[in-house]
Amino acid sequence: MSISLAEETNSIAPRHETGLEEQLIAYRRELHQHPELSNQEFVTTQKITQWLNAAGIRILSLGLKTGVVAEIRPAHGPVVALRGDIDALPIEEASGVPFSSQQPGVMHACGHDFHTSVILGAAHLLKAREDQLPGRVRLFFQPAEERFGGASQLIKAGALENVDAIFGLHNAPELPVGTFETKGGAFYANVDRFQITVTGKGAHAAHPEEGTDSIVTASHIVTALQTVVSRNVSAQEAAVVSVTRIEGGNTWNVLPQTVELEGTVRTYSNGIREQIPQRIRKVINGVADALGAKAELHWFGGPPAVVNTPRWADFALQAAAEFGYNAQVAQAQMGGEDFAFYLHHVPGAFVSIGSASDFGLHHPQFNPDESAIYPAANYFQQLAEKALSELTGK
Repeated sequence: MSISLAEETNSIAPRHETGLEEQLIAYRRELHQHPELSNQEFVTTQKITQWLNAAGIRILSLGLKTGVVAEIRPAHGPVVALRGDIDALPIEEASGVPFSSQQPGVMHACGHDFHTSVILGAAHLLKAREDQLPGRVRLFFQPAEERFGGASQLIKAGALENVDAIFGLHNAPELPVGTFETKGGAFYANVDRFQITVTGKGAHAAHPEEGTDSIVTASHIVTALQTVVSRNVSAQEAAVVSVTRIEGGNTWNVLPQTVELEGTVRTYSNGIREQIPQRIRKVINGVADALGAKAELHWFGGPPAVVNTPRWADFALQAAAEFGYNAQVAQAQMGGEDFAFYLHHVPGAFVSIGSASDFGLHHPQFNPDESAIYPAANYFQQLAEKALSELTGK
């Protein structure tokens, strides 16, 4: 299903200000050249603070170690929040762009520099219309999304106080520029991480009968884990169990004592989410016992599913169509987002904006189309104003 404007228009149509469009691209490139990992975004925080101060936008003193929360409009009326994230990933960039990362092994490979620039642009546009706003707009420049801790930090600091609705975005490299997607209900998945330690008995590789082979045991466990979903979860439900790292041994002729596996589980249903670690534990213990080894599961619960408020998801989708985006109802995704924590406290919606990169998120050659930044900033300015009008009944 898609929603679009009248057939005579096929493109997004922001209020055009060439100077601001160039400024937002400059912001993005400056951030891209100087990426910082989760909870280390000190220079990024300073830059955002400087840019907001230069625009005359009030910054709230919340005692954050990194990250910025700002606000537009005097202290009255409903409050709508807009969120962008600011942290980068431990990835060596290989995009070849002239403004590539100057920080070895760190890259904005998820587009958080894109998101930050969009919300900065919305801030500029909203500030210019401050006297006409029927309420306040609060701007979140959130740290540590990649480690799923930043949203909770802002919530604990009081950033959500009095917020009536919140909206956030993620660029979508698989979508063309000018495309917009969201949906009501579950949009992104529950995200959990696991580690499995397999312990056998080390031995010379020429005499495996004198030990218990932890590598063979771990290999059988990897295979057996594929049954956790295929034979325990209904085909009408969604779940993923992926082993993403296996590590053991340090030389070619010795069977190691231990092997470590690591991976992730993605689900939508809380009931299935609760059952999977129990099933994993039974599988790994059974396989290990059959082969004479031991296996221990370490479970790390991550953010819950992003469950958009249907009212605000529909509202954001309609606003996107009116703006000129090719607005489509999204399919649920297995990615994770700590924006979910905000939605546990206040209603709102998370949305996708097409960024048309040949390489996907978390890829060293990821390179979103910068032409999508300025229209997205205009869209979020208009969305915030429409939401305030909706909340005030005007």
